[in-house]
Amino acid sequence: MSSHDSVQEPAHTPRRSKITPERAQELYTAVLDLLRESGYESLTMEGVASRTRCGKSTLYRQWGSKPELVVAALHSTRQMLLSHIDTGTLAGDLREAARVIGARSGRDTPLMHALSHAALQSPELLCALREALVLPELAAIDAMVRRGKERGEITEDNAGAEFVSAQLLGVMRARPLLEAKIADEAYLTRFVESAVFPSLGLDPATTGSR
Repeated sequence: MSSHDSVQEPAHTPRRSKITPERAQELYTAVLDLLRESGYESLTMEGVASRTRCGKSTLYRQWGSKPELVVAALHSTRQMLLSHIDTGTLAGDLREAARVIGARSGRDTPLMHALSHAALQSPELLCALREALVLPELAAIDAMVRRGKERGEITEDNAGAEFVSAQLLGVMRARPLLEAKIADEAYLTRFVESAVFPSLGLDPATTGSR
């Protein structure tokens, strides 16, 4: 890692907003792509500048350091992939969640792995990672479970209800480490029907199947 990546410019250097929102989004996309490709430690401001044909001085003037740029990139891509899901049943919601998460796992899993170690050393980076990739999905899955309780599909005191989000998001992280394979749509659907449904008292045979 270049020494410039962890050192901000002098405090008297003003930051000027000369980058358009569209251009900033291009830069953020490049940052996240480079993270997926090479990891956090290998990411440099020079590499981002080269990938985006942007002056390195512009990056330092706008964001100050590599950690600040990565945090900004994560905040810019706060995802709401699951919040729109509402099929009318808890089983339908969880199957659709498996489909959506599986379709994105090829991009989200490498990013999570690339940032996990660095995030443990940086509270700000960890916060940004959770806000961008984790908390929106936790909230959406918890909402599915809550609606299932309100409809009477599972009981209010169902012991497995609190672990649904941990199961779904956890297996997405774990499978690449355990089997060197991405948790794709087919795998997550089988996981939901074989592991999550039984913990909730749902019978795949009576809840329909996609």
